[in-house]
Amino acid sequence: MLDDLVARPSAGLAVRCTRALLSPWTRLALLVLVLAAAATTVLLLEPQRLLADGWPHRLSGGAAVVLFGVAYGLCTAAFVPRPLLNLAAGAIFGSQAGLASALAGTVLGAGISFGLGRVLGQDALRPLLRGRWLKAADGQLSRHGFRSMMAIRLFPGVPFAAANYCAAVSRMGWLPFLLATGLGSVPNTAAYVVAGSRAASPTSPVFLIAMAFIAVSGLGAAAVAWRKRHRLSGRAETPGAPASGAPAGPGAPTPATTQAPVAPPAPDRTA
Repeated sequence: MLDDLVARPSAGLAVRCTRALLSPWTRLALLVLVLAAAATTVLLLEPQRLLADGWPHRLSGGAAVVLFGVAYGLCTAAFVPRPLLNLAAGAIFGSQAGLASALAGTVLGAGISFGLGRVLGQDALRPLLRGRWLKAADGQLSRHGFRSMMAIRLFPGVPFAAANYCAAVSRMGWLPFLLATGLGSVPNTAAYVVAGSRAASPTSPVFLIAMAFIAVSGLGAAAVAWRKRHRLSGRAETPGAPASGAPAGPGAPTPATTQAPVAPPAPDRTA
């Protein structure tokens, strides 16, 4: 009997500790710690030195391409800008191998960020989506995940890691997210890789064409963002129909008011 009394509080304490450790806010705090540690590691390692120092000479061939792709994915999950990594891929491995390594690293980094955000942050952050803009963006990503993510990747404007974690908080599926990331990242990744591979000859036509494509895609991203901003604003203000009490329009007919039929008076049965 005494053993049972001692075991019950211990079991209850274990259950409470497990719930506390697995609670949404505890997982979100763990996500913040992981990202802070990753960002600190990146600041200490300084991956931008690859552009100046190059790849270590003892690593070469296919193993170096694979290793660079893995490092690329980890760096993008830690908020390292992709243009810097794409330029480094082109400068180190050339156009073809650099593009393959950069695209593999892009999908890998997107998957890591999406998985971390989905497992550790979604349950805690979704109840906070109360603002008009946040709800509109969440609805767009949740209902049209592939199309929305494809537009984000084709017209870069939103930081890569930020887009990954925002998509993880929404209800977008894994497959549409990864497919849109892999396909939509090809044009801009190729442009940066080619520019990095021809950086030694900045007056060559190939380098100039790559830089022109990067500039045009940036202008296209600004135009798409401006158009999407107004569209999301309209959806947030008028989610379906015009608000009650608001005029329907200058030429819209006014709906006729209908009255319930009046029942005839009951006969007097007192006589």
